[in-house]
Amino acid sequence: MELNKFKDNLRMLRKEYGIGQIQLAQAIGVSKGIISLWENGLREPNMSSLIALAKCFNVSIDYLVGLE
Repeated sequence: MELNKFKDNLRMLRKEYGIGQIQLAQAIGVSKGIISLWENGLREPNMSSLIALAKCFNVSIDYLVGLE
């Protein structure tokens, strides 16, 4: 996974949708701290979290991780 692209895409999508880190965390069942770690490139999401994010934002996992 191209981590830098993921963190940038995640932050961009979250801002596009106008939701905060807490709202996103609640929507996909993780902590706000995890969202922050992802957006700062300090952690990578697991597959179930990637799926949840893709569904939440109606994008592909490939898009999220920068393969599209």
